Amino acid sequence: MPQAVPELDVIPLSQAINKYFDLSMYLLVLTGFGTLASTGVLDWAAIILVGMALAVRGYLLAERRRIVFSERWTTPLTIAYFIFYAVDYFLLSRSFLTATVHLVLFAVVVRTFSLRRDRDYIMLAILAFLMVLASAVLTVDSVFLLFFGGFTVTAVATFVLMEMRRSGKMARFQARHSRDEHEHRHLAFSLAQITPALVLMILAGAAAVFFLLPRMSAGYMGGHSFGTDLSTGFSDRVQLGQIGQIQQSDAVVMHIQIDGDQQGQYALHWRGVALADFDGKNWSNPQATYVLQRQSEGGFAIPYFSQGLAEPAVAQTLRASGSSAHLIHYRVLMEPIGTNIFFLAPWARRVNGTYRAVEIDTGGAVSDVDAQHPVSIYEADSDISSPAAADLRQAMGNAPQFSFSYLQLPALDPRIPQLAAQITASASNNYDKAAALEKYLQSHYGYTLQLQRAPLSDPLANFLFVRKQGHCEYFASSMAVMLRTLGIPSRVVNGFRSDEFNDLTDNYVVRARNAHSWVEAYFPGYGWVTFDPTPGGAVGSPQGWGRAMLYLDAAASFWREWVVSYDSTHQYILGQSMLSGTRRSWVGARRWARLRYARLMNVARKSQRAVEHSPKRWLGLSLAVALLLLVLSNAARIARLIRTGRLRAHPERSPDQAAVMWYERMARFLALRGVRKSTSQTAQEFVRVIKDSRLRVRVGKFTDAYESARFGDSAEDAIRLPELYEEVEAATKK
Repeated sequence: MPQAVPELDVIPLSQAINKYFDLSMYLLVLTGFGTLASTGVLDWAAIILVGMALAVRGYLLAERRRIVFSERWTTPLTIAYFIFYAVDYFLLSRSFLTATVHLVLFAVVVRTFSLRRDRDYIMLAILAFLMVLASAVLTVDSVFLLFFGGFTVTAVATFVLMEMRRSGKMARFQARHSRDEHEHRHLAFSLAQITPALVLMILAGAAAVFFLLPRMSAGYMGGHSFGTDLSTGFSDRVQLGQIGQIQQSDAVVMHIQIDGDQQGQYALHWRGVALADFDGKNWSNPQATYVLQRQSEGGFAIPYFSQGLAEPAVAQTLRASGSSAHLIHYRVLMEPIGTNIFFLAPWARRVNGTYRAVEIDTGGAVSDVDAQHPVSIYEADSDISSPAAADLRQAMGNAPQFSFSYLQLPALDPRIPQLAAQITASASNNYDKAAALEKYLQSHYGYTLQLQRAPLSDPLANFLFVRKQGHCEYFASSMAVMLRTLGIPSRVVNGFRSDEFNDLTDNYVVRARNAHSWVEAYFPGYGWVTFDPTPGGAVGSPQGWGRAMLYLDAAASFWREWVVSYDSTHQYILGQSMLSGTRRSWVGARRWARLRYARLMNVARKSQRAVEHSPKRWLGLSLAVALLLLVLSNAARIARLIRTGRLRAHPERSPDQAAVMWYERMARFLALRGVRKSTSQTAQEFVRVIKDSRLRVRVGKFTDAYESARFGDSAEDAIRLPELYEEVEAATKK
């Protein structure tokens, strides 16, 4: 006989829901704080203090303990911090955004340990969202996307549990649940399954709205800078050593894509600002500026005077040297580094972008003066051809009037001009002199980024005659000064050198450590020519772990361009790509269909001829195929029939399955006789509702044997089921 099933105890899920809700709320706050800390703007004191508070909260949750601040302490603490907020704003951080972020963090800590009512949880969720909102203001990095994804997942889970918790409190009755220890885990598993699905739906909808909603080019976050060294390093006045400070950072500054370059074949200098005046410690740029006019076809044409040439002299110079222009077209994605300079390959001929006002100085520095559109994305054309050494050796003529400003010198250590004369003693022309100085500095001095801490009265003399090692600024400044002592006009140019190529995106990755200084010397008739006296490395693609980082760089580049800088121009490009892609897919599908149709027709003709030659063989083959298809289409039914036959022949091998099979057969038989079992009825309840007493007794015996076989794994009762089934059939006959 089957054993009696015990009554189910009432175990409410409210305790489990509250437990998971507290955990999800904690994770929501933790991911919000992690998002804020990942911006790199938050000070270490705030990170450590808030991190310790959240760690204590996590420990208490793990130990299932609860510490709650009393309300008599919460209110005075809040009032006291508002006083500290004023001190923080006016004296400590002196920034409204930073002080406000500190206020939000304080409120998060206090509210985390004073959760009593539903409104306290809602307020904590709002504060967590404010931390993420502050992160969006403080960074444009792709790391934000990772943390935001985690925050979205925890937010969805939190609000689902919040609604379940609220509905549970409002319910007028409690559901009945089993005592199974794993019962409440089903809630967690279900939540873990539904939450990612909801998040994917949210992100899909948001992405559709984001990419399709009409956008205006507002240069979002274009003015944000992760430091001041980069902006001052490319200003009109640069202190000797500032480029070396920039080179301490590994942050990405820009991505450059050159049309047709898929192997990183170029090793170019990207000009920023040219500096003319030197006082022994500082370079400055007193150049006049000119506003460039946008041309009718778009873009801004760069005049040739930036190269030191007059317009009519360009064609003459090219003809005399026998060279031709080597134009490249490239696209630059700038990170927000706080400078309005367009970094261009020498020599730029055109700049194009969504900028309303662009200007150039006589040193060739092109800058953006459109405050509403900070430098972000632009395209340019440059002529990277250079005169041959033989032509430069023959360069003769008087230097133009403007070049005299590039011959001015401060008071120098007398050893500097002596060294210049000594190095170039064997050179008979200006080009060989410049080349000799370049080679001498490259081979006799070492490169280091260890900066001098104590200020020096004569940094160049210290570099040339005492320390004999330094970074690019010292090499470039020394060569420029020595060229001037020889009567050769020269200037120092600050910019970047590209030495890392990402072959996944065909982009040159330019980092802050690639900031560079080099020299431009003037040759009459040919203009400014580049010399780089600093020992340098070769362009290449990283290997090993560095190559793995290229994937992160590619993701960051995509995030920066297609999310942060997404505007109407990107929408147009995306729309054109989708239209062209759809058109190509349609044409490809039609071509594929025509090819397949032609092949099918050929196969059909061959089959027809084969059937005509041997009809009997093909008829037999067709019948065999038809039979095979019939068997395959009914494979499930055949397998079920085989399984049923085995259970009928040997019910003792699987009593529970045999019991289910015979009970389903009995229920179908009775349904045909008008006695139907409801799906909500148990087997015993069904027995009790049968009106025919004779049939009720027979079905009762069958049900007892069924339950014993199915739930008690009784082989003897399973063997009796066919006999009992026949008794049920006999009971229906009158």
